[in-house]
Amino acid sequence: MELKTINIPKDFILGAAASAWQTEGWSGKKETQDSYLDLWYKNNKNVWHNGYGPAVATDFKNRYKEDIGYMKEIGLTHYRTSINWSRFLIDYENAVVDEEYASYMDDVIKELIRNGVEPMIALEHYEVPAVLFEEYGGWGSKHVVDLFVKYAEKVFERYGDRVKNWFTFNEPIVVQTRVYLDAIRYPFEQNTKKWMQWNFNKGLATARIVKLFKEMELKEKYGAKIGVILNPEVAYARSSAEHDQKAASMFDLFFNRVFLDPAIKGEYPQELFALMDKHDIMFDASEEELQMIKENTVDYVGLNIYFPYRVKARSTAWNEETPFHPEYYYEKFDLPGKKMNPHRGWEIYPHTMYDIAIRMKEEYGNIEWFIAENGMGVENEYRFKNEEQIIQDDYRIEFISEHLKWLLKGIEDGSNCKGYMLWAFTDNVSPMNAFKNRYGLVEINLEDNRNRALKKSAYWYKQVIETKQFEAQDDDLYK
Repeated sequence: MELKTINIPKDFILGAAASAWQTEGWSGKKETQDSYLDLWYKNNKNVWHNGYGPAVATDFKNRYKEDIGYMKEIGLTHYRTSINWSRFLIDYENAVVDEEYASYMDDVIKELIRNGVEPMIALEHYEVPAVLFEEYGGWGSKHVVDLFVKYAEKVFERYGDRVKNWFTFNEPIVVQTRVYLDAIRYPFEQNTKKWMQWNFNKGLATARIVKLFKEMELKEKYGAKIGVILNPEVAYARSSAEHDQKAASMFDLFFNRVFLDPAIKGEYPQELFALMDKHDIMFDASEEELQMIKENTVDYVGLNIYFPYRVKARSTAWNEETPFHPEYYYEKFDLPGKKMNPHRGWEIYPHTMYDIAIRMKEEYGNIEWFIAENGMGVENEYRFKNEEQIIQDDYRIEFISEHLKWLLKGIEDGSNCKGYMLWAFTDNVSPMNAFKNRYGLVEINLEDNRNRALKKSAYWYKQVIETKQFEAQDDDLYK
């Protein structure tokens, strides 16, 4: 197929992402500083691939200078990560800072800036402190929301003069969906009402952090912005028939609009209230809290996009003896002939980038946004090493090229997208999958002291950043 040269806007972000818990390791962590992920790993290590988890991860805490050196070599404009709430404090009730960890974060931020890489920081990437999860039920508690605001204030005080890009959460829907909706992660409790309360409390926490951000005048003083990173799963109906369209709409309501709407529009969809009431899963929310959400919307959003979600109307009756699940209104649809990543089990459909771009333009006021995560996980990548021992990940280069192509087409058609962040900078630990599927530009060799090596995609990405152009398939791009 013929290739076409695609040009990238001058100030377009081309970076990469990771999180604190997936990279740092436990070096220097105190016994009282477990996060939810640490708690899960300690209690349920058998479900983590080959037993790898957050204990060592990529040892970023001890090797951040080396890794940031690779970021500079590749030419990343931005690096997105998180501050580990469970480690930043030694007293969560009174927000007493752990000076050792805070100093480490200070050094990381300084090193990034010194090497020309703009830091982008999330306040929580699944790292709710384990003690708050066990004592209060984690994000099911309004008290935990209060403690999160205290924590955020300490973080802003420390780093607000240097970090320009802030986010309340990364993927705020994920933990409770896996724990309370699908019951596939520790502590395996199927409880849809708890799921919905976690959803609301994180939406409320985002609004309260936005309010704090305004009060501290971080935008006025330092030109900083505050947002949230969401992972909308772009839903496609099996057909144009009304029953399938409704199925897709219901999926979108429960999994996408439940966070997109309050964060950007300042209110929840009215139809969601009716459904929560119908199925007895209404979250506890006061008029004052709803007003807080209305008055404190985000400056911008990051979106994590990997694959499409295909649904159809239910063909079988829902088991009324089980707790309510949004699948009451839909079933997954297995599209015949779809292109797959066989390692991760995810469909590859780059056009999703264009569709979400146009949606942000048409439904969400063309708010500023960027791709905060997109990438391809592949198992046993060492199979693709050449004679120089460099992983020849042409499949990743093709994946990025095709997704970037459609994203840039969305920008050309008026969407206010400012950048693309690859998941991930290095191979790192994922929940349960651990190091099974590798996503990085940089290889982490587990058999050789976690030593690093650039993959072919890293050299390609470096060239894309330098030249602001790349080649992609000239198929149906402008049809």
